[in-house]
Amino acid sequence: MLKTLSLFLVLMAVWLLLSGIYTPLITGFGVGSCLLSALIAYRMDVVDREGHPLHLGPRIITYWAWLFVEIFKANIDVAKCVLFPQKYLRPSIFTVTASQKSDLGRVIYANSITLTPGTVTVDLDGNQVMVHSMTEVSAEGIKSGDMDRRVTKVMEEA
Repeated sequence: MLKTLSLFLVLMAVWLLLSGIYTPLITGFGVGSCLLSALIAYRMDVVDREGHPLHLGPRIITYWAWLFVEIFKANIDVAKCVLFPQKYLRPSIFTVTASQKSDLGRVIYANSITLTPGTVTVDLDGNQVMVHSMTEVSAEGIKSGDMDRRVTKVMEEA
């Protein structure tokens, strides 16, 4: 029940940030809809460690900061491909092994690859991740295992 309460509080915080209208009627509707959503999630038994991953805490914030920098660098790499395709465009498909033990960890890893411009997770089968890359630089960035290690660290699975 504690996770359901936590889910309600997170939903309320997001609703308050996004709403911008704080009249009693609208705020009452917001509280009601967040409460109803939290109760439905509780009844469906989807409020668990993976569905509401508050246990990641500040570690995920530092990971997002690192990922944002990587996304920025990858955007520059993709821009080079657009401007000079003969020189930089070298598409490839390869497979890497994800070291995360949980499904949530592997999904965060696969989504992080896809969020980085120039790379797309094509398939996630067990701990094998098939990746399509536009350039050799982006392929080497994934193959180096830095992102994999960082996600494993966020998940505290190392």
